[in-house]
Amino acid sequence: SAAAPAVVSDLDLTVVARPDEQKVSLDGTWALFVALGLLMIGNGLNGAVVGIRSDSEGFSIVVVGVIMAGYFAGFLLAPSVVVPRIPKVGHIRVFAGLASMASSAVLIHSVWVAPVTWTLMRFVFGFCMAGLYIVIESWLGEMTDTNNRGRTMAIYMIVSMGGLGIGQYLVAVADPNGFELFVVSSVLVSMSLVPVTLAATMKAPVVSLPDPMPIRELINRVPTGVVGSFMAGASVGILFALGAVYATSVEMSLDRTAFFLVAPTIGAIVMQWPIGRLSDKVGRQSVIFAVAIGAGSLTLIMAVLPAGSLVVAILMLLLGGLMFPLYSLVVSLTLDSTPDGKLVGASGTLVRINGAGALSGPLVAAPLISLLGAQWFFWTMSIAFGVVVAYVAFRITVREALPPERQREFVNFPARAGAMAIGIVVKPVRTATRIATGKHSASKRYLAVDVARHPASIELDQEALLSEIYDSPVTTSPIDGD
Repeated sequence: SAAAPAVVSDLDLTVVARPDEQKVSLDGTWALFVALGLLMIGNGLNGAVVGIRSDSEGFSIVVVGVIMAGYFAGFLLAPSVVVPRIPKVGHIRVFAGLASMASSAVLIHSVWVAPVTWTLMRFVFGFCMAGLYIVIESWLGEMTDTNNRGRTMAIYMIVSMGGLGIGQYLVAVADPNGFELFVVSSVLVSMSLVPVTLAATMKAPVVSLPDPMPIRELINRVPTGVVGSFMAGASVGILFALGAVYATSVEMSLDRTAFFLVAPTIGAIVMQWPIGRLSDKVGRQSVIFAVAIGAGSLTLIMAVLPAGSLVVAILMLLLGGLMFPLYSLVVSLTLDSTPDGKLVGASGTLVRINGAGALSGPLVAAPLISLLGAQWFFWTMSIAFGVVVAYVAFRITVREALPPERQREFVNFPARAGAMAIGIVVKPVRTATRIATGKHSASKRYLAVDVARHPASIELDQEALLSEIYDSPVTTSPIDGD
């Protein structure tokens, strides 16, 4: 419950970390964020180069769509394969192996230029990136507590999106038709090993994937979350997979192509937090509806503007500022109406649904662009946003939205976060609840002291908290979503 942290403060049940734990929390995360930043820069650069180079090599748009979708296919497969390996060989070895594979996959692009090879290498690269995210996110989730979870997730979002944008802009520093940019991308991915192996000295946590909530149950509980997650994934998949292809097909200069690609990530970093705060105040469902209308309108405007227009590149800033927060809004909407014990499972299912949308988006959009023209890059995204608008409008007419006061805090959830990222958000809430109710092992010592000093007030406060957590319709209603 969102009320749990406040009650913890009222009961004075602050858990004091041991000195070594404080040091890990303060000094350990920088290594992980540096590694994440290097990975994302290499990832962004590799994706941009492959998109531009594919057009130069004469690959058809349909073929390019398949090549770029390979990344998302690997991303979907990785969690079920990588997680069981971590307890057997350890976090560092898994990270080192996956980073080496990803770096090698990037280099193979430059020496074996063929659609089949590139599709396979994009699959391998996506698989490795998802596994690397799992290692980093599980560590961050272990080190996050109620005091720093907001800051941790904010830094995670800025580093991941900022690194991706920097990588995309680096496509302008050299000729994409050469091998140099592939080498730079490979070096960046390889360099992510340095902070993790030499500076990330904290003890690695035990990692296990939560049992996902069945899709049928999630549909019954929060159908808007399912539809919104899939369509948000489809729109982001189209943008990432085919953005460079569109820019090249309308003959943008290399500098303008770089800006066209990086503009959405800049918009996302700037607008994510204000949109999230707005959804905390006026209601999640209404903001999702407005954001989807705004993103859909922008894509419609760009679809009818002259191809390659400078206005299109500028409007991409606004599009990114609406497109990327949409997924965070959908995740937050789902968490609002999910019981505490099922938060991780529901979020894990959402990540898979979003990945399936990202895989499907370019596979559907590429043939339409090939048949009907480059402007269908925008038309296909507008269709995805239109589905969200239509479905949310339908839900508004048949069911009252959850009041803002019953919502949880907004979650800044990056669009391409991995399967373990939700642990950064969910675990602190559940730990705070256990501390506040006296169930957490570290809180029992403090609770015993406080009961001895103020037995009557502590008993009343605990009863009130238990009623708030376990009797609230937000956490116990079987079907209470939007």
